[in-house]
Amino acid sequence: MTSTPTAAVSVTGRRTTGAAARRRAERVAYDAYLAQCASRQLLDRISDKWVTLVLCALDEDGPSRYSALARRIAGVSQKMLTQTLRSLERDGLVDRAVEPTVPVTVEYTLTTLGASLVDVVHSFKQWAEHHVPQIVEARAVYDLR
Repeated sequence: MTSTPTAAVSVTGRRTTGAAARRRAERVAYDAYLAQCASRQLLDRISDKWVTLVLCALDEDGPSRYSALARRIAGVSQKMLTQTLRSLERDGLVDRAVEPTVPVTVEYTLTTLGASLVDVVHSFKQWAEHHVPQIVEARAVYDLR
């Protein structure tokens, strides 16, 4: 059962809502099954292969420069790596630090929020690496039908 915020009447005659009531009303129940839900958009983002590999690389290698990440993640284009790093920075999962050296040095690190996601992402990566033979076999059986 949900309650509606109680409103008081101010001296001007307007209805006002207390801060606690506004906070309760602003709490949103996220449901990833709904198309426009923010949690669904986040799931889409973190399930991307480049996001998974960037987060794992930063966790395993520590703070890294762009070129080190590009070498570590075989097959990622410059455009995709740049877009992935920007989206991770925007979401607060990766921090970008610029050092005013000549030439400029840019280093990427996991934020606390990003580090809290790494265990889940590593699990995805390890599951994929471990189950490749079964998946290849299942695909072959399916394709023979």
